[in-house]
Amino acid sequence: MSFGEPQPDFNTLSDPAQAPAGNAVDLDQHPEQLPERQLLKITPGPGADEQYERLAATFRPVFAQIAEGAAHRDRERILPFEQVGLLNRERFGALRVPVDRGGYGARMSDVFRLLIELAEADSHIAQLWRAHLAFVEDVLAFEDQSLQAKWLERISAGHIVGNAYTERGGNRLGSLNTTATEHEGRWFVTGEKYYCTGTIFADWTMVAVAHPQLPGRQIAVVATQHSGVRILDDWDGFGQQLTGTGTTTFERVPVDSFIPQHENDTESAIFQLVLLAVQAGVARAALNDLRSSVQLRTRSFSTGTGVPVRHEPQVLQVVGEVSAEVFAIESVVMGAVLEVEAALADANLSPAERYAVCELAANRAQSVTQPLTIGVTSKLFDPLGASATKASCNMDRHWRNARTIATHNPAIYKSRIVGDYEINAVPPVRLNATGDVPAPGQVSFR
Repeated sequence: MSFGEPQPDFNTLSDPAQAPAGNAVDLDQHPEQLPERQLLKITPGPGADEQYERLAATFRPVFAQIAEGAAHRDRERILPFEQVGLLNRERFGALRVPVDRGGYGARMSDVFRLLIELAEADSHIAQLWRAHLAFVEDVLAFEDQSLQAKWLERISAGHIVGNAYTERGGNRLGSLNTTATEHEGRWFVTGEKYYCTGTIFADWTMVAVAHPQLPGRQIAVVATQHSGVRILDDWDGFGQQLTGTGTTTFERVPVDSFIPQHENDTESAIFQLVLLAVQAGVARAALNDLRSSVQLRTRSFSTGTGVPVRHEPQVLQVVGEVSAEVFAIESVVMGAVLEVEAALADANLSPAERYAVCELAANRAQSVTQPLTIGVTSKLFDPLGASATKASCNMDRHWRNARTIATHNPAIYKSRIVGDYEINAVPPVRLNATGDVPAPGQVSFR
């Protein structure tokens, strides 16, 4: 466009309602209006290479299908069984399984980059894989070759594993009311759990139990299709409502496997990093909505500078800040993932050192990324005004989901743990189970 040509009417170009009758305007006819953005659509950080792009090429079409109905499913509370099925058809859960065992042979960093892309499409669906991804890492570390072979075969065939660790109340801190009992040579699980993310979509679920012969928390894996398992979609949080984070009860359910407990346990770090990857995806999705809304907005404020919204300096500043914060969130999350990945491969670390490195990496990342994500999803509304708060827009889902995820394993405790390590060299401590604080004089741990 030369300076001598008439300038286009931005309201007309971006608002079909203001276009002359019979002369609808196609934004594609005005490439100078919306120039192609030259930003890389990959997660920042080293390691995003041809191997990752090959994996992403398999799953991005599925992610696109999932993204299409994400806002509607969130608003209407429609559990994403169909969408989980689409991912399972491509065996998303077998990403880390070695190629010679029927999987994709992906690196941990590949999995988390894909998880961020999935969370950008739908944060609920990304979170519900949390227990499964941690379980796969456990399986890869099994010393029992027959047990490992059994689970690698199931996972590569598309079996999904859920989680039933936490009890809603009534159990003392470090102890569990859900029990494993033996009868005629078989073990059975009885009890009730809450926050069972992903179990409603899963074939199997990990259950944290008290074992009469072993100290501390033990993990039993049971089939979700057994008649003694009852799964309820009764999670009533204001965010992440479609993750199946509700109640599961077990009535004499046979145990398929007990998961070996070992010092080299990075499960809690993986659990937390999954949540942080979901936060990164939420931040991406918020930036996407902010970008498209500003590009198409025609209505402005009398207190503005009189230019189209997409040229308002203060609006552009806010969008730039959000973009920078999203980049920072992704970079911190992937930095922590790469540190955990390196720690798992470092044979020079003792089990205690490996556990500490992984925990501290996740804790540091959590302390930084969660407030940034909550800020991004709140700042989203500043350039758009009150119309963006309409329920039909469902823009608030980003903040609701980010705020809900941030309540998991509260970051305030994680910052203290990191500080204690930095100042006093106190390593992170394993806790067996969330529960009620005992009265003075009572024993809190088994």
